[in-house]
Amino acid sequence: MLRVVLLFLTATLLSISQVHASPSKSVSYGYETVDGVKVFFRQAGDPTKPTLVLLHGFPSSSHQYRELIRLLSDEYYLIAPDYPGFGASDFPGPNEYEYTFDNIALTVNKFLEQREISKYSLLVHDYGAPVGFRIATANPERVQSIIVQNGNAYEEGLNKDTWAPIMKLWEIGRGDAEHEAQIAAAIFSREGLRWQYTHGTRNPEQILPDNWILDHERLSRPGQHEVQISLFYDYRTNVAKYPEWQAYMRRHQPPVLVVWAENDAFFPTPGGEAFMRDVKDVDFNLLNSGHFALEEDAPLVAEKIRSFLRKRDIE
Repeated sequence: MLRVVLLFLTATLLSISQVHASPSKSVSYGYETVDGVKVFFRQAGDPTKPTLVLLHGFPSSSHQYRELIRLLSDEYYLIAPDYPGFGASDFPGPNEYEYTFDNIALTVNKFLEQREISKYSLLVHDYGAPVGFRIATANPERVQSIIVQNGNAYEEGLNKDTWAPIMKLWEIGRGDAEHEAQIAAAIFSREGLRWQYTHGTRNPEQILPDNWILDHERLSRPGQHEVQISLFYDYRTNVAKYPEWQAYMRRHQPPVLVVWAENDAFFPTPGGEAFMRDVKDVDFNLLNSGHFALEEDAPLVAEKIRSFLRKRDIE
């Protein structure tokens, strides 16, 4: 009798595990050489299904999308590149590669073209927004929808208190060694990076420390601080392009899903709400989390994306 009960329990547990097992396809990793720079990417899913291009933020990489890729790859094809100088991509010196948002967008766009990816939804977060909106404005016919997770395109989406040191950099320009050292000490330290991941989260002790440990290791490479401060300075060009990106949305009306973390110290909620001014088809959602909301809410965001894309019949 005991043996029968044990067999029954084993079969039941196996059945439950099969029901709850992820149907997603395995994630694979590779490199695509773009103008001499090896761009690392992670991908999963069937390339014949709707494509999601995942564009990461600072100071992370495609690593930030690891859970989302796993959760969605049963229904979509997902591909997430690392920008030059980030993640596992090549880190050419500033004399070999121009570290501006214009040039990074050109590299990512060429990466997609070389991979023969011509129709896609863009998921943009943080730095992913200036990269993604440059691609979208240059290739509006390719963009089927935009998914925004604290990726800013409006001046009211900048927290002027948090951005104050970088805005000062925009005013005084490059070359103030003391000010740039202060920025580096505050932002590039392991504690500064940990704060970016844990601030505003519901359970900071549950945020994976690998995030800021990996970021700190990458940012500690010789020459990284110079490159990243150059990008901080170049961010002013993104603000100048906000009207152009807003005009693109008004003209082309891509469906927009907003999943905005309301406790983000860098990009406050008005930046997410502003999309409703320019786009008719906006699905707006607030998340009770911080800047890297996927660390807490990847399953919730995955279901929001599924519902959003299914309702719009994006193929």
